[in-house]
Amino acid sequence: MDVLSDVIAVMRTGKPVAARVSRQAPWSQQFAPVPGAAGFQVVLRGTCRLLRPDTEALELHTGDVVFLPGAQGHTLTGQREDTVTLCGAYEVVPTRVHPLLLDLPEVIRFPVRDELRSAIGLLDTELQRSRLGSDALVPALLDTLLVYLLRAWFTEQSTNATTGWAAALNDPVVTAALQAVHRDPAHPWTVAKLAAEAGLSRAPFARRFATLTGRPPMAYLTWWRMTVAARRLRESDAPLSAVAGEVGYRSEFAFAAAFKREHGIAPGRYRRDATGEAH
Repeated sequence: MDVLSDVIAVMRTGKPVAARVSRQAPWSQQFAPVPGAAGFQVVLRGTCRLLRPDTEALELHTGDVVFLPGAQGHTLTGQREDTVTLCGAYEVVPTRVHPLLLDLPEVIRFPVRDELRSAIGLLDTELQRSRLGSDALVPALLDTLLVYLLRAWFTEQSTNATTGWAAALNDPVVTAALQAVHRDPAHPWTVAKLAAEAGLSRAPFARRFATLTGRPPMAYLTWWRMTVAARRLRESDAPLSAVAGEVGYRSEFAFAAAFKREHGIAPGRYRRDATGEAH
């Protein structure tokens, strides 16, 4: 199981959106903060500045990509030449943001690399002229771009990172345990079993896992199980007993208690609220 792909699949919700915008100088546009979202800006042509409160202006040029994991409020402004940008946003479940994403800085700037260039080029083509299949292609291309952005950042950071998720995803011991948990969250995992998967003895494994991820192994396991359960409740009509079994609980009562501890709400009520069902 690819942990990054799994995290994106569980955290993302709703339908991503994007727009291609041409602007004549001088111009300025404000983007309001959007709780529970992540966004990006791509400069296809021209130059502009990204402004945020209490931070130095970020100069952007043709080919620059800016990723804002928390969709913070910002302003784009251009003074000297006409500019073409792509902007987009992803909806993220705000209460279950994976700690992997919390490690990201507020703004990440990328030069366009081969993978990013290909995804951006295809997205640009679809946004310029809607054609047969565009409604299916655009969300898929936005998801592809998100994966490339996150992959690029974590790959770049993993070289020097000693703690945090960039280091965890580059550590074979921790990665082996994470893959086991993500591959089969219903398995009756213990610290000893995860340590065996990782090829390390119990105590050194537990310390290493907690140091890099910020959570003890069993705390992460429970958090991930409840995150997977929340997604199943939002996106399916499977009985609570079935959802409980999928995340390792034989008792629906024990599952409901664990879910309420994590989410502060009973699983049945969570499903009704998430799907808009009448109470």
